[in-house]
Amino acid sequence: MQQYKLKRGFKPEPERIYQVMQECFPVEISRNGDRFETSYGAMSKITVWVENKKLCVDTVSDVTVKDDDTILQTNKAYRDFLLKATGYTAKERLKMAKKEVGKA
Repeated sequence: MQQYKLKRGFKPEPERIYQVMQECFPVEISRNGDRFETSYGAMSKITVWVENKKLCVDTVSDVTVKDDDTILQTNKAYRDFLLKATGYTAKERLKMAKKEVGKA
């Protein structure tokens, strides 16, 4: 499970997160309380929720997918989702993750 800080102005509201998921993963998304679940491309399961004003994401890879195009497209959709949901680029998220590891 990964936790991501939200940039100022990016509200930790489940409805907003759900809309971003619909935008990035154009498949059926099931709702279980404030948790959203779907499967997309090379990910057999993606679970997203908001906890303590942070975006929490749990993913399970589909190891049966061997097609490089599908894997690359899935990774791009996932990165786009994180950018639109958190407001931070991949580079910024990496920098913050390294800072968190340094604190521990």
